[in-house]
Amino acid sequence: MALGRDTSITWLGHAGVEIVTPGGKTVLVDPWFGNPNSPRTQEQQAACDVLLVTHGHFDHFDADTLALARRLHPTMPCVHELSLYLTGELGDAAEIIGMNAGGTVESHGLRFTMVPAVHSSGDTMGGESVRYFGEPVGFVIELENGYRIYHSGDTTVFGDMALIRELYEPDLAMLSVGGHFTMDPIGGAVAVGLLGVKDVLPIHWGTFPILAGTPPALAAAVTARGLTATVHDWRPGDTLR
Repeated sequence: MALGRDTSITWLGHAGVEIVTPGGKTVLVDPWFGNPNSPRTQEQQAACDVLLVTHGHFDHFDADTLALARRLHPTMPCVHELSLYLTGELGDAAEIIGMNAGGTVESHGLRFTMVPAVHSSGDTMGGESVRYFGEPVGFVIELENGYRIYHSGDTTVFGDMALIRELYEPDLAMLSVGGHFTMDPIGGAVAVGLLGVKDVLPIHWGTFPILAGTPPALAAAVTARGLTATVHDWRPGDTLR
């Protein structure tokens, strides 16, 4: 699978991805190493310069997230309420940067812009009551060479994706298309049109039978709308370069 931007993107299963940038930095987004399709364990993850968490559900943020942060000491831009929890849990083990939708931070020569998502956010984290971890978000990641990657987080399609296109001009989108908890392939195709991206990496599908959306279904829906974006049909452990 060709990308040709001196960048590699590996699917860690579910919504987790590893981006290795042209400058050799490693960015992880929503790594859920406990997912049944994960190609590696948390302990096998060798590097992490920046760790992004889109929201506080267990399949995006769990005890492994905290263990990885303690071990590799990444920078963690995240929504304000989640940053408060992480600061209490991690102390100085990670550089935690609280922010909110519309904000941009720079770290390791990269730019991270937080954008809205339409979903929910919270979990028990092993306790008895649900903790609120702030609003769910997505991220636009600008690499050293100007290449821009949009990770939607968990979301349905929403009209303001057109504003993400206007403001940030992403080149590639990672879109949750499994359905039930997020948009399905038909919604994903609408998102592709709103975003105007050239390449699409479907995520948050196939982990469980209920997440029934597939890359071929997304590709068919994209074609049916007269769009020309390339939908990459990948599997956990695959790497796009």
